[in-house]
Amino acid sequence: MKQLVRVFVTIFIVSFAILFFINRLNSSQGLSGGNTLTVYNWGDYIEPKLIKKFEKETGIKVIYQTFDSNEAMMTKIEQGGTTFDVVVPSEYAIEKMKEEKLLIPIDHSKLPNLKYINPRFLDLPFDEKNKYSIPYFWGTVGIVYNPSLLNGKKITSWNDLWDKDLRNSILLADGAREVMGMGLNSLHYSLNDTNEAHLQEAKRKLDKLTPNVKAIVGDEIKMLLANEEAAVGVVWSGDASEIIGENEKLDYVVPKEGSNLWFDNMVIPKTAKNIDGAHKFINFMLDPKNAAANADYVGYSTPNEKALSYLDKEVSGDKRFYPDLDKAEGLEVYENLGKRMLAHYNELFLEFKMHRK
Repeated sequence: MKQLVRVFVTIFIVSFAILFFINRLNSSQGLSGGNTLTVYNWGDYIEPKLIKKFEKETGIKVIYQTFDSNEAMMTKIEQGGTTFDVVVPSEYAIEKMKEEKLLIPIDHSKLPNLKYINPRFLDLPFDEKNKYSIPYFWGTVGIVYNPSLLNGKKITSWNDLWDKDLRNSILLADGAREVMGMGLNSLHYSLNDTNEAHLQEAKRKLDKLTPNVKAIVGDEIKMLLANEEAAVGVVWSGDASEIIGENEKLDYVVPKEGSNLWFDNMVIPKTAKNIDGAHKFINFMLDPKNAAANADYVGYSTPNEKALSYLDKEVSGDKRFYPDLDKAEGLEVYENLGKRMLAHYNELFLEFKMHRK
């Protein structure tokens, strides 16, 4: 009898341990609801202190996970099995996610801080009336360069990158839309071009850039440029701001042929379990002081008009990172090209990377 009791006790302990392990695993993977909120965002894209502040104010535990591309994020949500309550995709990804019914409509009545967003960033074509998305950050794609490593030369154009004097001097962000867009813009084509002849022309031109390309890299591009491991880099504006903050000898320019104007927004995916908590988090991030702290830490431009008053005037007044969009020319928002064309862009980009080898 005692042996039987020991067997049952052992089974109970093992079962409890397994359940405990599964619960911890689910929590780490964003599978818990209730008093837990899972946020899925780009890497290094939030002030960590804000997460702690939100947890303290609401009593909600935040599980924070990151992705490195819109495509990787969408694939994970499409596959299901993992719960995310708040996600931060770019505009073209939001358009695609809407089409595939991956998003939950946002209740604006639960976002009193939405009033602080500059109307210029609301009701945009990719999500009219902001039914599914709320602005987070915005910016451009451009060129960081170090005049001291270029004998004082200034860069103003995409075509400047093909200068033979820049051999083995350029770092490129590892993004198909960004690199293909650069090639297209350098030929005065739209970065949303789907004309096959234009795409092949851009690819051939990019192949000619190969001798000048030192590497195609991810987040390490910021450290490499700040440490003067390369003279030139094609980056997002927020990264440029951070790089220049580390090394004031560098400068940033949006090429005269045009470039990408992007918007990252907070959304609630259909996988969400803590919808009320998601609204609380979004409204928290819309608070002007929180938005300013976030922008100050991340380095990207905030769409929160009230938040600008809490930022250093040297930051909010820097036209490299806060350009007058009503007067800006040649800036385009990425469009949803569809699965087939997006795959083709990725294929051409991969061919370009293979050509370098």
